Amino acid sequence: MPFIPHTDVETKQMLEACKANSIEDLFVEIPTDLKKYQINHIPEGITENELARLMQERQSHLKPGTCFIGGGAYEHYIPAAVWDIVGRGEFLTAYTPYQPEASQGNLQLIYEFQTMMTSLTGMEVSNASLYDGASALTESILMAVRLNKNKVTKVIVPDSLHPHYREVIATVLPTQNIDVLRLPITADGVTDLSKLADMKADEIAAIVIPQPNFLGQIEEVDAFMHFAERHNILSIAVVNPTALAILKEPGSWGELGCDIVCGEGQPLGVPLSFGGPYFGFICCKKKHVRQMPGRIVGRTKDSEGRIGYVLTLQAREQHIRRAKATSNICTNQGLLVTAATIYLSLLGPDGLVSAAQQSHANSTKLYDSLLTIDGIEPVCKHEFFHEFVIKLPVCANTFLQAMRQQSIQAGLDLSDYYSEMKNCLLVCATETKNDADLHRYVNAVTHVLSSINNAAYME
Repeated sequence: MPFIPHTDVETKQMLEACKANSIEDLFVEIPTDLKKYQINHIPEGITENELARLMQERQSHLKPGTCFIGGGAYEHYIPAAVWDIVGRGEFLTAYTPYQPEASQGNLQLIYEFQTMMTSLTGMEVSNASLYDGASALTESILMAVRLNKNKVTKVIVPDSLHPHYREVIATVLPTQNIDVLRLPITADGVTDLSKLADMKADEIAAIVIPQPNFLGQIEEVDAFMHFAERHNILSIAVVNPTALAILKEPGSWGELGCDIVCGEGQPLGVPLSFGGPYFGFICCKKKHVRQMPGRIVGRTKDSEGRIGYVLTLQAREQHIRRAKATSNICTNQGLLVTAATIYLSLLGPDGLVSAAQQSHANSTKLYDSLLTIDGIEPVCKHEFFHEFVIKLPVCANTFLQAMRQQSIQAGLDLSDYYSEMKNCLLVCATETKNDADLHRYVNAVTHVLSSINNAAYME
């Protein structure tokens, strides 16, 4: 009875009280021929992910394993415990923890979140969330300009950054008299760093470094950092937190490490949910913390030596600083941070690495398979994380509509964002996909391309 949490001494005491010589004596009423000591017909145990997938497949109206769209929002497996705990009243209806004596649970959770995010990014300080990745980047840029005393107000932003992030930047920064200097993309799908030589470094406050970039490609981050460090320009990393499980953390980029790290927290236990709500995060070096938007929870001890948690820094709030606040974004996406904290705690370092490695392996396998299909061409030549770009021999929009008829969300049409990428598709595969999903996708692509070509021939 290996799963009963009793010691041998406790078991012996129990048997003596029952006047039995062994555990078996407690079941003497069961006929001997009914007892079976070898269980041969029960399958081996499976993971929670596999079990959830099995139950979904038995629901005829559900079609798991059919979403291959990425582009900033990713389908990862979320352990069942995450949102079961998040749904508890203590978290679900919790308000901002202004009163520490009544909010120790929430404060501790936020403190744990900050601790895990600094470990993941290799930074010294983490805030307690913003609206989403785009607003986190915008706030990071405003933070960088303030750190420069507003003396320089130009920021380098690569075209390889997520287009939605660039739209938010274009909306907010002009109102603050901040100019954006663009860096183009090479034919290989990464930032053209040769164009940095044309920049007047003494006019630049910060440079934005996406890793991976919107096209899934791995950027040469140390080359970015070399330019920033040589010219005393602040560096802002925009990262996928799942990718950081297997990529070098921003705190180790270059010689000195990034100044500010931000990104979208959705991959950490937050479902796709038709586009939101998600949450953003910002981490930074300790010397920059006074200009960082977002609350910080600290841990201390009271006069009796008991550990306590409290809001240590909230200088960015208008109710504290009013017009001098570093930001007027007051909504803390606390519920989603709760989910992320539980998700990270349950997976742990090994689980997060496993999810990232499986995602990379699946995308690599799918990419290699797709390139064997006549007419499909590679576009980007660099290493990628869990999404990649292919060029189709047919209209991308027509292809996507046909794939939807096969109940497959096949990817993202990149011509909506880059005019030069006509008929190019961004395809993503995470750890939620299995070999059967990948085979089904490849077979569907082959069938759809053949059907489109035949229809065109008949016309």
